[in-house]
Amino acid sequence: MEMKNSSVVTEFILLGIPHTEGLEVILFVLFLPFYAFTLLGNLSILVAVVSSTRLHTPMYFFLGNLSVFDMGFSSVTCPKMLLYLMGLSRLISYQDCVSQLFFFHFLGSIECFLYTVMAYDRFTAICYPLRYTIIMNPRICGALAAGTWLLGCIHSSVLTFLTFTLPYCGPNEVDHFFCDIPALLPLACADTSLVQRVSFINVGLVSLVCFLLILVSYTRITVSILSIRTTEGRRRAFSTCSAHLIAILCAYGPIITVYLQPTPNPMLGTVIQILMNLVGPMLNPLIYTLRNKEVKIALKKILHGMGHVPET
Repeated sequence: MEMKNSSVVTEFILLGIPHTEGLEVILFVLFLPFYAFTLLGNLSILVAVVSSTRLHTPMYFFLGNLSVFDMGFSSVTCPKMLLYLMGLSRLISYQDCVSQLFFFHFLGSIECFLYTVMAYDRFTAICYPLRYTIIMNPRICGALAAGTWLLGCIHSSVLTFLTFTLPYCGPNEVDHFFCDIPALLPLACADTSLVQRVSFINVGLVSLVCFLLILVSYTRITVSILSIRTTEGRRRAFSTCSAHLIAILCAYGPIITVYLQPTPNPMLGTVIQILMNLVGPMLNPLIYTLRNKEVKIALKKILHGMGHVPET
């Protein structure tokens, strides 16, 4: 009977951002530039990394991966949200809802894994500079990048499978601006306690393990930096790592707030997820380019080649 009931709901209605009735035009005008800057900024970094031979190093290889992630992550939810803010349909098919949830957690977990790999890269560069090119050779970098995508796929597949094996046979109004686990589970006409526990453990375990590995890496990095005798050497080392640390704080704050609360606050969760979907992916290009001389030089060369800036 449960399998029969699970096919009753063929589409969901996204109710959108709570308590914003009548503000759709204002929100559209506000959110559209964020999404556009996210795509433009991350695409610029990706083009700079690919086109500049000076940036063909492990650190920029992973930064290029992060740019691809940011564009994809923001595109999972923002286009649909912008469309219904324009007054178009809020309906989303069952299959599209499954896809949206899968890719949201797939790309979201990749962020955690990728930041962990980037922390290991900085740890190797600062703590073992003479062996850095041997340890972080192209084959290892490729394997680490592929590993982040594979682990993200496994993580998201488990959450998606558990969420959509539940029967949805009654109300279909999702009290959120996209399909996510906390918003979908109240619509299921079956016991959701197992899915809630597994989701909490799954997201919590991934976040905790990645955070601890990052913490260990940066503890070792800090010890190594403090042992550098020259002030200029310490300044350069801290400058290299500070952008990564800022990005990590921006990423882990929303994860803890939204998914690891014993009693989630829907309104707070919505605000945090808007920031995570719109602001976070837009900030990464600013964080990494404004504090990175090599990326800025590469972007200037690209713009000069296009005739947009004079050569200096």
